[in-house]
Amino acid sequence: MKFDILNRFSGEVQVSAEIDCDANALPSVKLGLAVKWAIKEKADLYGADLRSADLYGADLRSADLRSADLYGANLRSANLYGADLYGADLRSADLYGADLYGANLRSANLYGADLGEAKNAELPIAQTRILPEGSIIGWKKCQKGVIVKLRIPEEAKRSHAFGRKCRAEFADVIEVIGGNVGISMHDYSTEYRAGQRVLPDKFDENWMEECAAGIHFFITRIEAENY
Repeated sequence: MKFDILNRFSGEVQVSAEIDCDANALPSVKLGLAVKWAIKEKADLYGADLRSADLYGADLRSADLRSADLYGANLRSANLYGADLYGADLRSADLYGADLYGANLRSANLYGADLGEAKNAELPIAQTRILPEGSIIGWKKCQKGVIVKLRIPEEAKRSHAFGRKCRAEFADVIEVIGGNVGISMHDYSTEYRAGQRVLPDKFDENWMEECAAGIHFFITRIEAENY
């Protein structure tokens, strides 16, 4: 049977795959088979809509999946050796036990993805890191639109998940813009005053938990202002 893979941006048919499948099979199964067919036939999957595709244990070696929408896809135990996932949407994807050796995950969105027991994941994950070591400047939005300029000291632990929001173990307030004091939008009580160091109740070292305990900030002012 034929199964069409659409483009995530235009919604138009990008690939018409020939798959051997029961007509009553789940759409996720059909899509997974269509993806495998497309890769075998070297069809163009750039920017393809592959949401929730069932690719359990699939051989995706060297696949070009740049900018593909793989939201919620089942990539459990898949072989992604050398796959190009630049800019792909992998939010909530199941990558448990997947082999990521040589995979390109730069600019990929992995928010909520399960990377448990993923193989050769250290370098691909490092490609998604945005926080440098050493002392850095951070920006935080507080109540009533007040913006706080922070310095994250070199010795302060810092992390971020797969989005742009970051967390720090503690921070020094350099400047408060738009008011005399910044009041946290989270607990409505933590104050940010110029010249003071702010410490959270605790700092959660699990970097995959974006909204866990810590001083939350962005590394650019415009992102804080638009938060």
